[in-house]
Amino acid sequence: MGKKPAELTGIALDWAVAKCERPDWDTVVLVMNVTKGNYNPSTNWAQGGPIIERERIDVLYEHDLRWIAVPQKGIESYGPTPLIAAMRCYVASVLGDTVDIPEELT
Repeated sequence: MGKKPAELTGIALDWAVAKCERPDWDTVVLVMNVTKGNYNPSTNWAQGGPIIERERIDVLYEHDLRWIAVPQKGIESYGPTPLIAAMRCYVASVLGDTVDIPEELT
């Protein structure tokens, strides 16, 4: 099911980040790692922080109570937390405008 990165949250967003990080891994393996809680960069700074640093994503707080993430290249993204905004930004910059999320994660 195709979704826009800006719509992704929770395990669907974590799966999309995992897909960016490990494009060679099988979908089943990625789903297992995300659903078991082994990989959650949208809520875990130890996992999401290095991606933000490596990809040089700037994260700023906007006056209307949301976070904005701006990559060096690509399209800015928004979210209720800095990690969600940054991970949406990363997914959009790597996977594009729509992401096919496995059915079991929607």
